[in-house]
Amino acid sequence: MGRLNKTVVTEFILVGLSNHPQAQVAFFAILLVIYLLTLLGNSLITVVIWTDSQLHTPMYFFLSNLSFLDICYTSTSAPQALANCFIKRPTISFINCFSQMCISLYLGVTECFLLAVMAYDRFVAICNPLHYPLIMNGRVCIQLAVGVWASSFFLTVIPALTMPAEFCGPNVINHFTCEVQAVLKLACSDTYLNGIMMFASGVLTLLIPFAFILVTYIRIGMAVLRIRSAQGRNKAVSTCSSHLTVVSIFYGTAMVMYVRPQTKSVSEQDKLFSVFYGVVTPMLNPLIYSLRNKDVKGALKRVAGKKMLT
Repeated sequence: MGRLNKTVVTEFILVGLSNHPQAQVAFFAILLVIYLLTLLGNSLITVVIWTDSQLHTPMYFFLSNLSFLDICYTSTSAPQALANCFIKRPTISFINCFSQMCISLYLGVTECFLLAVMAYDRFVAICNPLHYPLIMNGRVCIQLAVGVWASSFFLTVIPALTMPAEFCGPNVINHFTCEVQAVLKLACSDTYLNGIMMFASGVLTLLIPFAFILVTYIRIGMAVLRIRSAQGRNKAVSTCSSHLTVVSIFYGTAMVMYVRPQTKSVSEQDKLFSVFYGVVTPMLNPLIYSLRNKDVKGALKRVAGKKMLT
């Protein structure tokens, strides 16, 4: 009977903002606008990059991967959070919750490694410009992209296999979605191993890529200082500024969420960080790259001009 009592939980209740009903409508409106902007912005960036031949370069190839990833990442949680805003008792099955959690982890890990590859691309372009077309040829770019998506999958499977299978109550997740930290707090089995695995995974997928990006940009900075012309320095800095902004926002919020001691309860601040990390950041990426990038703005104008002519 004890074994049965530990496996009775077959679904979870998502709290969201049910403790603040007066904020539900405002939250729904803001989240809907952000989600629609995310879909529009990232879809537009992807289409423009693939249709404009002038953007068929390694940097924009990886940017199109990032835009596609952001669409997928936001879509794993935002539609459900929107639907749950007006449901009195929003629930999700154990299987769906576990699937959502694993997919979110996978896409988050993929973004970490993709940002590191994009930093390497900028390093080669600035520090070794003469050999850049040879080093970052089409075949290498595809191999790097496939390597990022595939390695992220295997790095996600290991923590997923250690997830506890026993939830004996309560079954109330104090979150908008099945965020991994919020779910682990409900496990009735020992989560010590899970905590170790999550910390190790955070180090491997957050700190190591971040350290690589940091070292890469230190070397880029040293190379930029050796450029004699101000125009050359400004051009080198402009190609890196958008990527650095995205890295700062993404890693800043991710480290606050995952690379820190975990408490026994989920605070309202944790939920806000999760929304910013999972929804706001993907919306900002296309804005950052389009507003601060002359090539993308030029391509958008060319595409708009073709549409008007047709």
